Amino acid sequence: MTDEEEFEPSYGLPELLPRGERLLWQGSPRWQAIARDTLHIRGIAIYFAAMLAWRGTTSWSNGATALQIGRDLGGLALLSLAALALLVLLAWLIAKTSIYTITNKRVAMRIGVVLSITFNLPYCRIAGAGLRLHRDGTGEIPLQLAGPDRIAYLNLWPHARPWKLTRTQPMMRGVPEAHRVATLLSAALADSAGMARPTLAAATVPETVANDGTSQQPLAA
Repeated sequence: MTDEEEFEPSYGLPELLPRGERLLWQGSPRWQAIARDTLHIRGIAIYFAAMLAWRGTTSWSNGATALQIGRDLGGLALLSLAALALLVLLAWLIAKTSIYTITNKRVAMRIGVVLSITFNLPYCRIAGAGLRLHRDGTGEIPLQLAGPDRIAYLNLWPHARPWKLTRTQPMMRGVPEAHRVATLLSAALADSAGMARPTLAAATVPETVANDGTSQQPLAA
């Protein structure tokens, strides 16, 4: 347990749950999903590999020997590995310091690597939610805010939907068993609005599958 967790009245929350509020789900992002889908470590690794291949090919065409090419690429390869290692460390820190909580009344997001902050999002302030599902079962769940309230994009990053700068959408990232969590959230939103509980399939349009094997589904508010 970290020092921060020792001072939390309730794990992942700034206060104990009030009477009548029930914990439905709580979890943290998977750091592997953060590295892959948020920090785009695979694309960066491919870029570094292409850069090394181009550098080696150019040196070879200019008449450099294998030893010279090895020396030339060695330093660049070490710098590339160091950059990738830093991204892995950042992904691990983001996952370690992030806790998402879903109750029957709100979604709470405790985030922040250096300075921890908790965003409480009551269901009356959530106009809708979505799901972006990956092949490994992890996913992202963006939350569309209702009313005039706004949260600064930089205060949320990386727990914000990309490119939604004017109407920022908080987003739970790297959620394990994301389909189950999204179904639970969909039911909680329906209960809060006094609607019949939809299944996830009933609350979505036919899903669209992206080239990377992800699927994107809107949830009912």
